[in-house]
Amino acid sequence: MPQQSTIIWDWNGTLLDDAEMCLSSINKMLEVRSLPTISMERYRDVFTFPVIEYYTELGFDFKLEIWETVAVEFIDLYMNELQNCILTSFAKDTLEAFKQKGYRQAIISAMQHDNLLKSVSDLGIFHYFEHIGGIGDHYAVSKIDNAINYLNSSGVNPENLTLIGDTIHDSEVAATLGCKCILVATGHQSYERLKRTGLPVVQNLLEIETFFDQQV
Repeated sequence: MPQQSTIIWDWNGTLLDDAEMCLSSINKMLEVRSLPTISMERYRDVFTFPVIEYYTELGFDFKLEIWETVAVEFIDLYMNELQNCILTSFAKDTLEAFKQKGYRQAIISAMQHDNLLKSVSDLGIFHYFEHIGGIGDHYAVSKIDNAINYLNSSGVNPENLTLIGDTIHDSEVAATLGCKCILVATGHQSYERLKRTGLPVVQNLLEIETFFDQQV
């Protein structure tokens, strides 16, 4: 068993290649409101947690609309396309490589829990994970509590844990847990934003295994 014995994976944007789908969904919502649509570059520059702040940055006015209604509108658009989503490049190979090396693997996500379980199962990778934890609603506020619950229940020493994700929020989760973190620029925030965290950032999962072995 390697010293770094456990990996927590983020889901959306890290293992699930859903950034383009999220961009398409938000642009449909912007068009309905006669607000300017955005490019992928702009999306990755403004997307953040909690996501209500990102909506506000794009021009949504929550004095005129109810946030919860807007959030459900997005989820309806997202869920209509989720079955078309695939894994990010090299995701399954990386999961298999870590499994062969004896790592424990878990998913902690800001996706609603039941939808998360179905998505992971539909993509044929459920068996790689000892734990899969989503949140209880669709509002994507934070996944820190889920991560803490996993840490407490698993008995993993934070010193032997690495979180792999695609957003600044993942770095915040890792800091709360007291574990290492590697960010991958495959998803919802730009490489430049991720680098500003001061944490190691890789361009894709093809790099992650070698980097993980060298740095962790």
